Amino acid sequence: MAKEERKKVINRPKGMYPLRSRIEDVYKLTVKAMQAGKPTAWSMVNWWEGDSIIMAMGIEAVYPENYGAVCAAMGAAQSYLERSDAEGFPSHMCGYARNCIGYAAEMKDLGEIPPDAPLGGMPKPMLLMAAGTLCDTRYKWFQSLGRYLDAPVWTLEIPQPGVEEALQEGVHERNIKFMVKELKELVKFVESLVKKKMDWAKLEEIVTDILEMNRIWYETNELRKKRPCPMHSRDFWTCMTGCLYPAGDLKELIRLYQNLHDEVQKRVDENVGAVENEKYRLVFGELPPWHSLKIFDQLAERGWNFVIESWAYHPPKPLDLSGISDPLEKMARFTYQWLTGYYNDAYENKEWWGYFAYPYLEYAKEYQCDGALLHPLITCRTATNHLYLVQDRLMKKYKVPSLVVEGDIVDLKLFDPADTLRKAEAFEETMEHNRELRKKEGLEW
Repeated sequence: MAKEERKKVINRPKGMYPLRSRIEDVYKLTVKAMQAGKPTAWSMVNWWEGDSIIMAMGIEAVYPENYGAVCAAMGAAQSYLERSDAEGFPSHMCGYARNCIGYAAEMKDLGEIPPDAPLGGMPKPMLLMAAGTLCDTRYKWFQSLGRYLDAPVWTLEIPQPGVEEALQEGVHERNIKFMVKELKELVKFVESLVKKKMDWAKLEEIVTDILEMNRIWYETNELRKKRPCPMHSRDFWTCMTGCLYPAGDLKELIRLYQNLHDEVQKRVDENVGAVENEKYRLVFGELPPWHSLKIFDQLAERGWNFVIESWAYHPPKPLDLSGISDPLEKMARFTYQWLTGYYNDAYENKEWWGYFAYPYLEYAKEYQCDGALLHPLITCRTATNHLYLVQDRLMKKYKVPSLVVEGDIVDLKLFDPADTLRKAEAFEETMEHNRELRKKEGLEW
């Protein structure tokens, strides 16, 4: 009975379940495509920049970063991590990369998908689509797969200027032109790879669908500002997959996201929260420990409701693209908006650290957070180096304290759930104290 009650601590929306089941469907789809002789690709998350192009060219995409999360959540990652270590790759390297390299090494040994691979595994790709965005491991990781896979690597690039540099005259449009040029080159490359020309009408349709899906998902997360928050971070992490890793029938995905939106809206109208007794509202900083997601349920038992999470996995702030006819330019502008959408606000508020730290300040105020749980990833510098700055700025500007818990996205040996719960209990006193300080300073919450 206690186990059953724990499952119900977080009131999970019914619309989450079909979105979760699509994760398995995507892997089955790529395996079937390979068996039918259709081209498949391993793609890094690229914030939609290249996804629409390979989809329009009939290439089925599977995402190794997402697969790393799947392996961790299903308890299958450790053997792949150990194989990567045995291959000579450092154990402090990105957990996603280690999982993927270990998987690829096993697949090369067997000459086929490992029989115990979760969800049917990732099929051999004919293309590796890398991305140089944010993380310094990513494109070198795909290059290193050349030891195990006979597939070309294409690296997508996004200019990544600082706040002040990005707002200088002419910089924005020069960067958009650069991105469009890069995407045109990718189109030519993929055309030569699959021996057919781009269907531009199909590309336009796919881009339109991706934009619509992101619009609905953005609006759904805006509803979470309501008190009590109607959707927990655990459901965000489950449902983000379809949006961040687009694959399969996009119109069906749009329908599923719309159903979820309508359900969350109904919760708002009826004052239903994701945690029955919402005592504390928190922001979660960076990626979660995929292998230990039950920690969210255990914290929910204490009244912790995670109402918003890392900006990098959310759609960008709304952007008017109605005057743009070229689908490549639409996608370039949309992706660049994801990266730089907080820049103007950061500049106006004299927060020069921009897209890494500043969004958390907006989140804390708009979602009325009592605290932040920051999860530095021992194997990911990019997802870690700004979190201590986030901790500093949240406290100094809004008296929102942070609980820092080190861990990893894939390697369960690097995360201690019991210690996290002990720290959480003590942290509640800190959140209570700072509530009083915010009141004294006249803040809104």
